[in-house]
Amino acid sequence: MELDPAPFGFRRSTWVPVPPARLYEIVSDVSRIGLWSPTASEVSYDDGAGPRPGAWFSGHNKRGERAWVSRSQVLTARPGAEFAFVVGGLDEGIVRWRWTFHADGAGSVVTQEWQLLRMDPLLGATHGEVVGLRDEMVASVETTLIALAKWLHSSNNGQ
Repeated sequence: MELDPAPFGFRRSTWVPVPPARLYEIVSDVSRIGLWSPTASEVSYDDGAGPRPGAWFSGHNKRGERAWVSRSQVLTARPGAEFAFVVGGLDEGIVRWRWTFHADGAGSVVTQEWQLLRMDPLLGATHGEVVGLRDEMVASVETTLIALAKWLHSSNNGQ
């Protein structure tokens, strides 16, 4: 039986003392992802690319003993509002990552979403394996959002 990817998604949010426009600039600069993410590092846009729909970027990832390089393509790039990309590309992607930004008082609420788009043996072959992956990604997103908030609070990084 083929697993349905739809239930394997989640979102987490936090408040940060930075306006949405600046937060978008920071998050859409994918080279900074490694500053907060416990799994991604050495992320960069392809030469000449940037945060615009269709742009590609690569990054090194590590989870446990497993390490790999991923290719992602920007899905949405709306300054001050949303930045989303699909791991594996828009046509054949397996996971969508989405960041949204909403003004809230003197700062913003930033939300990070993870959604499995299709099943792939790399992600797990059984329901339990895919649930385990999703739970690992929940922990990773929570760690990322906390690290981002701390980074923005320290040394005026949000300025």
